[in-house]
Amino acid sequence: MSGFARGRFGLSSADFLVSVWIRVPISSSSKAIGSLQYYVIYRNYVIYRSIRRCKRSSIGRPMSIKSLKIEDLVVNRANDRHGELENETAAIAWLFNARETHMRNLAKDIVDKGEIFELPLVSPEGSKFIVFDGNRRVTCLKLLAHPHKAPNAELQEFFAEQKARWKGEFPESVQCQVEANRERIDEILFRRHTGTQNGVGQSTWDDRMKATFVARTGQRSGISVADEIENRLREANLLPGRKKIPRSTMNRLLSAEPFRNRLGFSVSNGRFEFTHEEDVALGAMARVAYDLANKRLVLGDIWDVDGKRKYLDGLEREGVLPSVQYALSGRSASAAAAKVQKARPAAARKPSKRTTLIPQLDYGLAWPGRLQRHRQIWDELQFRLTLTEHPNAISVLFRVLLELAMENCIAQAGVTVNNGDKLAARLVKVGKHLRGAGKIDDKQLGVLTKFQHSDQLVSADTLNRYVHSPSFAPSPEHLASMWDSLADVICLCLRA
Repeated sequence: MSGFARGRFGLSSADFLVSVWIRVPISSSSKAIGSLQYYVIYRNYVIYRSIRRCKRSSIGRPMSIKSLKIEDLVVNRANDRHGELENETAAIAWLFNARETHMRNLAKDIVDKGEIFELPLVSPEGSKFIVFDGNRRVTCLKLLAHPHKAPNAELQEFFAEQKARWKGEFPESVQCQVEANRERIDEILFRRHTGTQNGVGQSTWDDRMKATFVARTGQRSGISVADEIENRLREANLLPGRKKIPRSTMNRLLSAEPFRNRLGFSVSNGRFEFTHEEDVALGAMARVAYDLANKRLVLGDIWDVDGKRKYLDGLEREGVLPSVQYALSGRSASAAAAKVQKARPAAARKPSKRTTLIPQLDYGLAWPGRLQRHRQIWDELQFRLTLTEHPNAISVLFRVLLELAMENCIAQAGVTVNNGDKLAARLVKVGKHLRGAGKIDDKQLGVLTKFQHSDQLVSADTLNRYVHSPSFAPSPEHLASMWDSLADVICLCLRA
């Protein structure tokens, strides 16, 4: 039999009968043999029924267990461990960059035991199956099957050595739990991931990974965005007839603040608040509810950041989304209504000292797979590198982030530039595009226009000297000032 699972992860009734019958001793008397045969058949039936019951969830829902070819399994490029990446190759490379020791330990364990102990959780997509849980296991199996596909020469040699230790022929298939319903997959993932055992057991998600899962799916303890919207639509008599709104899909669409804000509301403070005039925001929510209830919008359409943006961009072009003219001037309707009693002023807080180039604020960015390197640089500048200890590294990465963000805007918005345009000229053209779209004002455009002048504090010349000059040293104060001047434009370019 090919595959890990035959004889290990579930037997058919015929398989089990054969496996037990061949163990009946032939030296017993015929009467004893008859009794033993009867006992074995009965015992086999009980065990087989137990296995069948184990293939159901605790509430009796059938669980589909299938033997799939390893080559048909695709390591998830949008694994919550790292967020969206470009493709499977990038996802595999990330696993080794972040957890090489764990990956090596897991590969050794699979070879030592000759099996895996947790079935990968997969979902069909075309002729392939996307892995939603068990990406580390599947990665090890794929690289044991084809060591030359490992990310570097050292790992290729390692997996070739491990494959040589495999006893017998390496299997072509592995048993997996197959779930076509991706909402159910999210429910399963929400309840997993405890215990590491130095990489052999399931690897625990850290806070950033959990945040990525919440941002992708909208699943969290506490407020349900879909419930809040449905209640408000019901009160306004705007529900889409008798059709049911798929709440989990709505929660996924509105899983992060950037998407909620486009519909005119926020839950950043742990409560639902309108950021735009209520009747306009409710109209946009009613349209989303209608599209979901009538299956004009389905889960597959909004599975990743680009899908969510594409749908909301379409609504914006139709004039469905609330525009800036309906904004509530920085405060919500509920906050305005709550201001009936004058609150006693609190003592002023002493401002905390800034330690990183990018302040510890939520800039409302959603990161599609094509911006993975941008996100890594952003995280380093916001969470890892400090202005006092790493000014040189920060100055170089700041310039790289500015250029990458600008190029993203040029590519996504179709800004016309010439091949010979330098950084300053390209940034001015991007600025004019953003001004024409009403996303920045004349003052911000003026900062970008002056960026071409070498005598300005915030200039391309300064950034170039940070990289190329042996004597021009960046100061923490100067770097922070440059970020504050360019932050809005960089964020707009990353959202393009």
